[in-house]
Amino acid sequence: MLLPTMWIMYLLSYMDRTNIGNAKISGMQEDLGLTSGQYSICLVVFFIGYVILEVPSNLVLSRTRPSIFLPGIMVIWGTLTCVMGVVKDFKHLVVLRTLIGCIESGFAPGVLLVISSWYKKTEQSKRFGIYISAAVLSGAFGGLIAAGIVGGLEGVYGIRGWRWLFIVEGAATVGFALISLFILPDFPATTRRLSERERHIAIERLKSDNITAMTEDGEWLGPWQAVLGSVTDWRTWMFVIGYMVIVGASTLSYFYPTLIKGLFGDASTIRINFLTIPIYAVAFVCTGITAYFSDKIPLWRGVVIAAWLTFSLACSVAVCAVYDYTARYALLVLMAAGLWATNGGTLAYASSAFADMQPQVRGVSLALVNALGNLAQIYGSYLFPDSDSPKYIKGFAVISAMLAVGVVVFLVLHVWIRREARSTARL
Repeated sequence: MLLPTMWIMYLLSYMDRTNIGNAKISGMQEDLGLTSGQYSICLVVFFIGYVILEVPSNLVLSRTRPSIFLPGIMVIWGTLTCVMGVVKDFKHLVVLRTLIGCIESGFAPGVLLVISSWYKKTEQSKRFGIYISAAVLSGAFGGLIAAGIVGGLEGVYGIRGWRWLFIVEGAATVGFALISLFILPDFPATTRRLSERERHIAIERLKSDNITAMTEDGEWLGPWQAVLGSVTDWRTWMFVIGYMVIVGASTLSYFYPTLIKGLFGDASTIRINFLTIPIYAVAFVCTGITAYFSDKIPLWRGVVIAAWLTFSLACSVAVCAVYDYTARYALLVLMAAGLWATNGGTLAYASSAFADMQPQVRGVSLALVNALGNLAQIYGSYLFPDSDSPKYIKGFAVISAMLAVGVVVFLVLHVWIRREARSTARL
């Protein structure tokens, strides 16, 4: 039940994080009197606590039970999402987004640590691909669900539709968090859902693939030792840069409704939400195909990621040069497919590259990659101001530059990791 449970948890997590985009075009901006700059601030503040608290949360998780820690924080941020449905002004919205970011900071790095602690290197791309597909489908059905909630509940009990959006989706998060308390397993060596023999088999599987397992009788590093072991390893920082590029470019997803509204200015809110669905549908297919074949050629993951980034780079450059709105929409769909395909691929690539680290060090490195990578969301939130509508040339130009850097980073990672793998094989 590990992967199905985490898939649903991430689906709800991503919906809670991004539903503000659907709420914006459904009347929230007008009701709260938000300017374009204030909306960007609401996006940015989420990532302040999110980035700062990821490493500490993974250090805590490595010494506790994921089956309690992850559902526990999920209950809290789901409750706060419900409260967003009653905000009165910009200040209230900022405070709640900040708190949600702080609480949700423990989820993504925690999931990375748990998944990397259960699966072999040649199994991780498919698993991370499945995990990321939750965010893709969340984006697709988030627009569909948002359209249904906003349209169906508009004015019920005198409450605006965008407020119901936060209330309903937050309640769903709390509900599933309570269910996951009873079905989510812990680490292989500590889970109570396996017999002693099954736990032994799970640990030996990982050891056979040179993955250090989280065992009760293993060597436990102190927090500062774990952090030092992570920050002094070159692999951590290369993946931080590479993931920062991908996440920075992927902030595009927060602006899909806004960008589509700019392309089809006369479209209704419901139609705009529906037009976001093809973007995620194509991305879902590409993510699945990439994840499947990446496990077949694990030593070529860096090249696969670089190839997708090159494809997205070409689409981003073309968007700056093409002014036909239908063509720009098609390019946006293709560009998003490349970005989503590299997201899960990068997490699997990093997890396998960190496999020989001590579990606590691996937890810190995965948290640093996710945390510092998400710093890009802060400046990415300012790439598409309303004043650049409808072409948004500046935003796509910056994304193009970031993608070019990413291509170089992952090609370098490929060469270095392949060289180390050959050296290890000779020993």
